[in-house]
Amino acid sequence: MITIIPAIDIIGGRCVRLTQGDFTRCKTYPEPPLAIAQRYEAAGVVRLHLVDLEGARRKQVVNYPVLKQLASHTRLRIDVGGGIHSRQDLEQVFDCGASQVTLGSIAVKQPGLAREWLEEFGAERLILGADVKGETIAIHAWEEQTELRLADFIARYREMGFREVICTDISRDGSFAGPALQRYQALKADFPEMHIIASGGIASISDVEALNRAGVDGVVIGKALLEGRIHLSELEPYLC
Repeated sequence: MITIIPAIDIIGGRCVRLTQGDFTRCKTYPEPPLAIAQRYEAAGVVRLHLVDLEGARRKQVVNYPVLKQLASHTRLRIDVGGGIHSRQDLEQVFDCGASQVTLGSIAVKQPGLAREWLEEFGAERLILGADVKGETIAIHAWEEQTELRLADFIARYREMGFREVICTDISRDGSFAGPALQRYQALKADFPEMHIIASGGIASISDVEALNRAGVDGVVIGKALLEGRIHLSELEPYLC
């Protein structure tokens, strides 16, 4: 059964969503992040993907207070991404209540450091963040395109010992274009021992159903939940 992982993206302490990673196409939602998270928890959600978009751009975690508030007022298992570029960032995120941390840019730029953290904290607490545009990885809030191919990137970290990867298709993110189903099917075939989490483009419950049938392990849902394209009641079969 696929794991449902709602996403809350943060700028200035408020919930926002970008379209295709474009900061000029940013929509801010009036509902406070805590209220959103508590609503998800009440529906049976157990996991939350929290993204510090400011931190991703500034290369250091910024929105610690939001994480601390969500961790102290819900029982959600929160994984945090965005801006984690130092051990201080990593430790502070864990100290503020994160259960897991998603490593993206640091995994590209400093694989040796990512390995050190993996050896110290373990694969159950660290997730590989693979944000892909076309066939290659993008970093630093998706503003820098690398030449590193997605499959090669995941293969490197599988050999290192990572067991979970969130793969975000940037071209689909926030667009309601539907998930890149074939991409995730291929990743699951190539890396069957990895926990593959799809992100980007989710528009309806049928997208979730298709990913579940394809054997994808998890799905991140952001804008579709915030804008009512998917209702929490529709997700009940996956929240048992």
